[in-house]
Amino acid sequence: MKTHFKTIVISDVHLGTKGAKAKEIARFLKQYRCDNLILNGDIIDGWQLKKSGSWKRKHTRFFNRVLKMIENHHTQVYYLRGNHDDFLDQILPLQIGNLRIQTDLIYESNGKKYFITHGDVFDSITTHLRWIAYLGDMGYTFLLWLNRVVNHYRFKRGLPYFSLSRYVKSKVKSAVSYIDQYETELAKMARAKGCDGIICGHIHQPENRMIDGIHYLNSGDWVETMSALAEDHEGNWQLIYYNEIDFKQLQTTELSKRNKEDDLPENDFLPMKRVAFDRPGEDLNPPSFRL
Repeated sequence: MKTHFKTIVISDVHLGTKGAKAKEIARFLKQYRCDNLILNGDIIDGWQLKKSGSWKRKHTRFFNRVLKMIENHHTQVYYLRGNHDDFLDQILPLQIGNLRIQTDLIYESNGKKYFITHGDVFDSITTHLRWIAYLGDMGYTFLLWLNRVVNHYRFKRGLPYFSLSRYVKSKVKSAVSYIDQYETELAKMARAKGCDGIICGHIHQPENRMIDGIHYLNSGDWVETMSALAEDHEGNWQLIYYNEIDFKQLQTTELSKRNKEDDLPENDFLPMKRVAFDRPGEDLNPPSFRL
């Protein structure tokens, strides 16, 4: 089981809202290491904070975890602006040490190029009709509240978690059509930029598939799905779902690995199993990023 990735991408955490899974994502980042962490938009929900949202200690802990990744493991962190954290427009672009805040980027790794963007720039409703977007945000917030009520009673009856919003999106034809069109347009944009793939968020729909020869990747969200994208050092991408992680096994593996390292003589090599978690020689230089 891998615990060290080359790159991890997360998006749509929506810190400042009741639905944000701040504790879960902090726990997730504590279990995994990566050379590059890309926070792909809507990490902070400025829209809700202006209205009825509230900032809590657990939300601050998320950023504490990110800072520890920078300090302890020299992780390169890229925070890309989303529509809910559009207040970042006032300071873009900004670099402080290993932390960069910018609009989007082109990520080059293992001979392939990926255009990384939150994705709201391709959403004409969010871009041109802001008041409609706010209404949609209010409706989604209500749906999440109703979802918590429904799952409270389901939990009492021993029933599994049920995502009301995903159910509604799967049943409403216009929503399904919008998602398909959204993914197709993003794939076209990647091709126009001369990229092999595109990595986005925004629609809270995790995905890893090919669209007309373009690798389309969506990291999902940390409100319901609790998913992230991870790239290993060979350039393979995968979706990781928080609810499918065996944290006990991860902790046991990490403890065993540390014990083996402590027992090794100073000049000995690590076992072959360890090689998969190390950065290959050709990747000693950081990956190429271009604004």
